[in-house]
Amino acid sequence: MKTIRTAAVIGSGVMGAGIAAHLANSGLNVLLLDIVPERLTPDDEASGKSLADRSVRNRLAGDALTRLSHASPAAFFDDSCAGRIKPGNVEDDFAALSGVDWIIEAITEKLDVKKQLLTRIEAVWSPGTVVSSNTSGISIEAMAEAIAGPMKAFFLGAHFFNPPRYMQLVELIPGSSTNEAVVAAMKTFLERRLGKGVVVAKDTPNFIANRIGTYGLLATMNIMEAGGYTVGEIDAVTGPALGRPKSATFRTLDLVGLDTFIHVANNVAERTDDAAEKLAFAVPDRLADMVRRGWLGEKSGQGFYKKVKEGGASRILELDLASMAYVPASPVRSASLDAAKTAKGAAAKVKAVLAGDDRYSALAWSIVRDMLLYAAEKVERIADSIADIDKAMRLGFNWDLGPFELWDAIGLRQSVTRMGREGRTVPGWVKNHLDGGNESFYVRQPARTFYVRSGELKELEEPPEQISLRALKAAKRTVLSSPGASLIDIGEEVACLEFHSPNNAIGADILTMIRKSVETVRNSYKGLVIANEGRNFCVGANLMLLLMEAQEEEWDEVDRIIRLFQNAMLELKRLEKPVVAAPHRMTLGGGVEVCMAADRVVAHAETYYGLVEPGVGLIPAGGGSKEMALRAAEATIDPDGDLQPALNRAFETIGLAKVSGSAPDAVRMGLMRRSDRSVMNRDLHLYEARRNVLDMELSGYIHGGPQSVKVAGRDGKALLTLGALTLLEGGRITKHDFKIASKLGHVLAGGNVPAGTAVTESYLLDLEREAFLSLCGEPKTRARMQHMLATGKPLRN
Repeated sequence: MKTIRTAAVIGSGVMGAGIAAHLANSGLNVLLLDIVPERLTPDDEASGKSLADRSVRNRLAGDALTRLSHASPAAFFDDSCAGRIKPGNVEDDFAALSGVDWIIEAITEKLDVKKQLLTRIEAVWSPGTVVSSNTSGISIEAMAEAIAGPMKAFFLGAHFFNPPRYMQLVELIPGSSTNEAVVAAMKTFLERRLGKGVVVAKDTPNFIANRIGTYGLLATMNIMEAGGYTVGEIDAVTGPALGRPKSATFRTLDLVGLDTFIHVANNVAERTDDAAEKLAFAVPDRLADMVRRGWLGEKSGQGFYKKVKEGGASRILELDLASMAYVPASPVRSASLDAAKTAKGAAAKVKAVLAGDDRYSALAWSIVRDMLLYAAEKVERIADSIADIDKAMRLGFNWDLGPFELWDAIGLRQSVTRMGREGRTVPGWVKNHLDGGNESFYVRQPARTFYVRSGELKELEEPPEQISLRALKAAKRTVLSSPGASLIDIGEEVACLEFHSPNNAIGADILTMIRKSVETVRNSYKGLVIANEGRNFCVGANLMLLLMEAQEEEWDEVDRIIRLFQNAMLELKRLEKPVVAAPHRMTLGGGVEVCMAADRVVAHAETYYGLVEPGVGLIPAGGGSKEMALRAAEATIDPDGDLQPALNRAFETIGLAKVSGSAPDAVRMGLMRRSDRSVMNRDLHLYEARRNVLDMELSGYIHGGPQSVKVAGRDGKALLTLGALTLLEGGRITKHDFKIASKLGHVLAGGNVPAGTAVTESYLLDLEREAFLSLCGEPKTRARMQHMLATGKPLRN
């Protein structure tokens, strides 16, 4: 198999284009091909083009590239990624396939058409090139019949989930002739280069995730009809209460598209010889009727839900399946759902809802029971292990717990007993497992996890580079701990500071732990990583605490809090050992300031990063404004050059509370340095951060010491203020926005000093703190803080 540096995607529809975009995100050059159009568009005719023009012949792939560039959510990490995709067509550019390292088929889900394409590919195939199909359920073995020669050993299924950038799962499906080394190499490539979670599935209809997930959705609809439940009731039960996304059942179907879902369901029904399974995958009449009416979900404007505007406001109606009319949604409440809402963690939520005795608890049990029994019945047919099924459902359907993890959570023996009382048939291997004295499918130890496979416990293999803070804490590797943070020994003489406060918001407890961790690392470790395993790295400082002090006008206390934050960041920055911050997902405000204090940032590629304090009426005052002033000076190549362009950029980035769309985008925005790194695979994130600490230590890390910097001074400040005034007069910002911007400009420019004056970090921190305290005294700032805490959204006042 070749080293993959280039790829071609054939088919520029939603999936093909999305896959091409993510390959470009990973640094690959991609050829995107589609068929040649048969007719001109009105725009083509108006431009005097003919069917022979290359732009016309490449139109489908070219239009797909345009759509990708404007997609929401964004398909590309940043705008530069689009330049790695070259649009073409399958007539003029087909021979170019001989020069790529990976060919991906992503055309229509019709076996005969796919086989014809594979025959064409084989004619230009070069040895060692991997050829894969993105089919969601067609037999790989049936497709491989079209391949006569050695290409068959390099052909397999590689099924991405939509959208390819954001959905972590890829199912690899080898055929009987696929070389095992190719499967192993592709698994490694997908995990390391594309950041995917990979499961190897068997060549059965719909593979793993769509097989289990589709069954579960259809079973839920049948239970709904039998029990007389509404659309809203089903979604209230099948979302977070069962450890699943908020989109639950029917919002998920609307997002997928009801016509697409029916196609997936029919794929199993048509390919199975099992009468019971044919019945289970039969499409409900109501669903078929909706598709006949053109009610396909979000893409058609209505499905199980419909958004309407009334009196200038939007509201969501839900479909009453009895009358097929859209009606206002009614609140769904019960004791079991309330218990699930207050429970901590997915396992506790599911146990809480199942422990109730109301109709929603009964509904939840019926849905869970049927899904568990189906997964247990199919385990050996669709996958090599229960662990692969669990992983597929977590990554492909965003469940918090896979079927067998969920079964363990609710109690394996108790639930099987209940199933037996209800006359349900439990697969023999599950009964045998219990008869052997086992109480769960998984046995978890501090450093190892075992799972049942073929009647025996097998160790769950994980990459040696996968470092789990949870496992390390279970193995008693915690060095320091407090309610909000812990310092953990992660091996190789490196420590990790983990935040674990609510939302990982930074308060006095975490700031104290930062200072203690600095001292411990100084004396006992080679360096420090700052990372955590929360949903988001850090959403900022503890806004509630700050608001309470501001409302009480406890200005000395506010000043003390800000000094504590600033001093903690300075101590972090001045530690004589290398410090690496490893942010992921939402990293806002104070979270960015923590990263800016590190020597290097090793971010997960999906990091959304910004100094958003103006949204709550403030400016960054934990060193963020100071660091942006320093970086503006660093960006000026000539020490005596013009600071203003870089300063304007920093002013706009903070003033408009911009948030990056990815880690590479944060570099483009100037929020991260070009020397900072990004990692595609979240599971390998901590390992890469630790490796960067060790690399810096090994190369002779030298601490830079306190910095001084030349600032733009009063002249630069005047230009920044003028820019803000232009926005105010144009109605693009409010008067309070202007006040915030003026204070931000004062700090970034270094205050009222002559241009070119060299100032210290401490001087800039004093300016930060003074501006912050002044804004805390503004009623409109406090209103913004209250609104953010109440709604999670910024207030423009």
